[in-house]
Amino acid sequence: MSAPVLSIIILAVMFLLATVLPLNMGALAFVGAFLLGSLVLGMSTNDILANFPGGLFLTIVGVTYLFAIAQNNGTIDLLVRGAVRLVGNKVALIPWVMFAITAVITAVGALSPAAVAIIAPIALSFAAKHKINPLMMGMMVIHGAQAGGFSPIAVYGVTVNSIIAKTELDANPMAIFLASFLFNLAIALVLFVVLGGGKLLSTPGGRLVEQAAEKRMSVSVGARAAGVTLQGSGSDISAAGVSAKGTSGSGASPAAGPAGAAAPPASGARASVPQLITILGLIALAVISLGFKVDVGFVSITIAIVLALVSPAAQKGAVNKISWSTVLLICGMLTFVGVLEEAGTIAFVSGGVADLGMPLLAALLICYIGAIVSAFASSTAILAALIPLAVPFLATGEVGAVGVIAALAVASTIVDVSPFSTNGALVLANAPEDVDKDRFYKQILAYSGIVVAVGPAIAWLVMVVPGWM
Repeated sequence: MSAPVLSIIILAVMFLLATVLPLNMGALAFVGAFLLGSLVLGMSTNDILANFPGGLFLTIVGVTYLFAIAQNNGTIDLLVRGAVRLVGNKVALIPWVMFAITAVITAVGALSPAAVAIIAPIALSFAAKHKINPLMMGMMVIHGAQAGGFSPIAVYGVTVNSIIAKTELDANPMAIFLASFLFNLAIALVLFVVLGGGKLLSTPGGRLVEQAAEKRMSVSVGARAAGVTLQGSGSDISAAGVSAKGTSGSGASPAAGPAGAAAPPASGARASVPQLITILGLIALAVISLGFKVDVGFVSITIAIVLALVSPAAQKGAVNKISWSTVLLICGMLTFVGVLEEAGTIAFVSGGVADLGMPLLAALLICYIGAIVSAFASSTAILAALIPLAVPFLATGEVGAVGVIAALAVASTIVDVSPFSTNGALVLANAPEDVDKDRFYKQILAYSGIVVAVGPAIAWLVMVVPGWM
C-alpha cells in the first residue's frame, strides 16, 4: 500500500474515532503524525515537529486568554446589556440584537461554541417571554456566531489565513470574512421572514426586554469571582449539568443554561475602569493587528497581560479558560497535515481532483464533503484538513482560489446548526421550559438537514461559479 493511500486511511480512522468516541482529534493527529512519519516515511521527530504551527498556537492562546479576561471582568455582560437597551420596545429587533452580539463576540476572538453558550440562554429566555419562535432565535444565535467567525482575528479566520499564507495562493482575509458574514446574514434574514419575524414588528416590549436580559445574564461578575465559569473549547462546552438530548453521536458534551447565575448588576451600573480598558484593548487589537499588520498572537497576549495587571482578580481562572482542547486540535491537525505533505498525500488527492476534468464539480464535491463531515465532527478540524488538500488543485488557476476557500469555509461552518454539533446541542439544551423538547429537536434536525443539503450548493453557486473571488 502506498504512503498516500495509507495516510488517507489513517485520516479517515481519526475522524471516525473522534466522532464516535470522546477523543480529541488533535491528540489522535499527533499520534498519526508520529506513526506515519517515523514508521512509514522514516522522518525524525525533529522533522515531524518542524510542522508544528507555533505562530497559530500563540494566536489561539492569546485571543482566547484575552476573551476569558473580558468575560471574567464583566465586559461581555456590559456589551450585552448595552445592546439590549438599544432595543427599547421593539421586540422584532431582539433576534437581530442576539445575532449581532454573537457575531461581535466571535469576531474579537471567542470560539463559536463559547459565544453560543453565553448568548443562547439569554436569547431563548427572550423567545419564551415574548413568544418568539425558539427555532428562529436559536438559529439566529448560531448563524451570528458563524457570521463573525472568519474575521482576521477570530480563531476560524486565523486558522484558514495561516494555512493559505504558507502557500502561493493569493490571500484575501477580508473577502473570506465578508463572504461568511453576508451568507449567514442572508440565512438569518430568511429565517426571520419564514419563522414569523414579520408578526413581531407590531409586538410591544418595553422595559421587560431589559429586565429579561438582566435576569438571565448567563454568568454574573459575582459568580465568576466565585470561580463559577463556562468552560469553552473547540469540541466541548460544559456548564451547570443540563445535557442535551440526542447528541450522543457528536463527540461533544454540551450543556445548557446559566452556570451558577447570581444576582445581576444593577440596571444603571456604569462601566468600571477595567471594563473600559478592556473595551479599549479590544479596539486596539483590531487596529494594531489589522491596520498595522502586527502579529495577532503577540498583540492579543500583550493586551491580556495589561488587563491582568490592571485587574488581577479578573484574570483569576482565565488561563484555565483558554481553549486548550482547540489548541491541541488545531496544532495536532496541522502537524499531521505537514506529514501528509511529506507523504505526497496532498499532491495525490489534488491530482485525483484535477483528473476529474471538471473543476467546478470538484469544488462542489469538496464543499459537500466539508459540510457533511462537519455536521458530525469538528468544523475546525475539517478546515485544517481539507484546505491543504485542495491547495495544489486551486493553484492550477482553473477556479478562483479565494472563492473555493470561502465556499468551503461557509459550507463547513453553517452546518453547526446540527443538533449533533456543539452549537446546535447548546441551543437544544437551552430550550424554554414550555417547549416540547422532542419536537424542538426534530425541528432543529430538519432545519440542519436542509442546510446540509442546500447550503453548500448555494455557497458554491454564489462564490465559485461566477469566478469573481
